[in-house]
Amino acid sequence: MGADQQSAGASPAQRQQTTAADAAPLRRRRRSLGRALVVEDDAILGMALADALHGGGAKSVEVCASIGDAMTKLETMRFDIVILDVHLADRSDGWALAELVKELGPKPPRIVFSTGSPEAIPQAIAEMGIVLEKPYDPEVLLAALHQQAAPVGLFAKLRETLAGN
Repeated sequence: MGADQQSAGASPAQRQQTTAADAAPLRRRRRSLGRALVVEDDAILGMALADALHGGGAKSVEVCASIGDAMTKLETMRFDIVILDVHLADRSDGWALAELVKELGPKPPRIVFSTGSPEAIPQAIAEMGIVLEKPYDPEVLLAALHQQAAPVGLFAKLRETLAGN
């Protein structure tokens, strides 16, 4: 699946031009991703994402299968990243959780929307985070998170240019 399919309906800031091959160098020089919450009702995919996040630098990963479980976790824990399946078994508007997450204090978690139908996400909601179309390689998720977390200052851009990236 190409980057165009993954970013359908996303704004230019959200379009991810990354592939699994792009993720390999990021694994070698990974930054901490902090604490992650995965909201995914497919148990196998949830475990695969948790494994990838642990391997990609997450300090901890919590997996929830429903909006209700996710809300309970959000009441008791602070997360740096929320991976959100948009169409869960208990709700088909999983993006409602993203709206709530954005209200969590001065530094809300980064959001990644995971969906088989990116065009179904309202544009204003899609602009809240990265949109990845299922199925996707977990390495693409890691590459997108590390790219999003990359420093953007003058010296960071200079280092990136000198490194040939």
